[in-house]
Amino acid sequence: MGKADGTYAEADWEALVTAALLGTERRGGTPEALLDAAAVQTLRRRAGLRPAAAARLPEPAPRDPRPAPPEAARRRLAQLLAGRTSGGAGRRGAAPDLTELLPQWLAAAGRHGYRAPSALVPALLDAARARTDLRPQALALAGARGLWLARLNPEWRFALRGAAGGTGAPPDPADAEAVTRLWEEGLFAERVALLGAVRARDAAAATRLLASTWATERAEDRLMFLDSLRTGLSMADEPFLEAALGDRSRNVRATAAELLSALPESALAGRMAERALACVGPEAVVPPAECDAGMLRDGVVERPPAGRGERAWWLGQVVDAAPLSCWRDRFGGLEPAEIVALPVPDGWAEEIHAAWCRAAVRQGDPRWSKALLGAASAPPAAGPGTASLAERAKLLETLPEGERAEWVAEFVRAHGLSEAFQLLGVCRVPWAGALGRAVVDALDAARLAGGYPWSFSGVMGLAERCLDPAEAGRLEGLTAGVSDVPEGGSGASAYWAEAFQRLVATLRVRAEMLSELAPS
Repeated sequence: MGKADGTYAEADWEALVTAALLGTERRGGTPEALLDAAAVQTLRRRAGLRPAAAARLPEPAPRDPRPAPPEAARRRLAQLLAGRTSGGAGRRGAAPDLTELLPQWLAAAGRHGYRAPSALVPALLDAARARTDLRPQALALAGARGLWLARLNPEWRFALRGAAGGTGAPPDPADAEAVTRLWEEGLFAERVALLGAVRARDAAAATRLLASTWATERAEDRLMFLDSLRTGLSMADEPFLEAALGDRSRNVRATAAELLSALPESALAGRMAERALACVGPEAVVPPAECDAGMLRDGVVERPPAGRGERAWWLGQVVDAAPLSCWRDRFGGLEPAEIVALPVPDGWAEEIHAAWCRAAVRQGDPRWSKALLGAASAPPAAGPGTASLAERAKLLETLPEGERAEWVAEFVRAHGLSEAFQLLGVCRVPWAGALGRAVVDALDAARLAGGYPWSFSGVMGLAERCLDPAEAGRLEGLTAGVSDVPEGGSGASAYWAEAFQRLVATLRVRAEMLSELAPS
């Protein structure tokens, strides 16, 4: 230390800072003396600090009784979480995209009933914060410990909003007192979760619970609660829904009418059938002349969108809300496929078939859906129901899984992959059997055609996630002839080679992931 000269002996910390900023010459001291005084003051400040009161420790994290995944699976999850920002659209190279493997790992772990490894819960919450599509599965895997951590970090508060407001799981639906208390006193998110839990156990009890406070709920809340009745919808819900047709909210009335029209035996369906049969027959189609008070109450929207005629708009709504069973007698006992094949008078075919498509989806009727889909090999524009691939995908969802996969496989064989993206998205994963073979063959045909694979990037990404890993062997055989194309090269051959090699590598990794997650 420098020689003490007493210039700064009595100076406090603020005075020393000022002297340092302005210069020692103004105080007549030396830099060494200033540093000596600063060292002394620093020691005084540190020695003179009183220890702060210890913060209260958080409550211990709740125990999660679910088993942890096997060690190999834990290492895999750590790898996927560390590489979750890689990949992306238009990527090059043959390495699997960890971004797309993570949701598959989470889904498989959830099916096995595992919990997240404790050390990886923070990284899992970070991943869920960055990607909303991961949140349901990530939060389910993180469980109660994830919620415990989320209460300690503001960046993870989204987890509390996604878990009944952060108060944990809803009470046991069998505990009537706890259910009533939470329903009457809980936050909105808690009440939504509670209603779903009660609905899953006892659909009628959920409807009674909703009816107990219905008159005092806000319109937007009534709409959300009403939407929860889609699960387990049955004729037991009809009295409540029929009463909701008189609700003061137009959106609530419309949702109630939609739910009732999904119940072919409901009184509303009967009223709609009477209106529809008066409008549509084998010889003529006569749309409603007006939208009367009864139609309005039953959910018919009076004003059409731009470009639609009023009467055609009313006709479509009446027909799509009528039970499909009513058309058999109207058309002399014909089956759905025979009815759909009939000519529709007066140029109303597009309107009537579109309404039948909506009715088949709403009522979940596979016979009508198959009739309206027609042959998968036929050009989409020539289908009896709708040329819209989005509408066809909805119709396919009503079919049993096996029939759905067979129809899409035939579509892919006939038309290739350029129009199959939405249809493939409704098929059960993994794509196996005829569907898997059809996709692989179509990809190979597209490669041999010589075009660039960019237009197939969406299907290729789906294939990485959805193809049966058993298809990797066939794919390796198909890529044997292009495996010598240098990585990063230019031209269609290089792009296809990388895409196929990446697909094979991804399928191999998926197979390893599933094997690692299997209980020992």
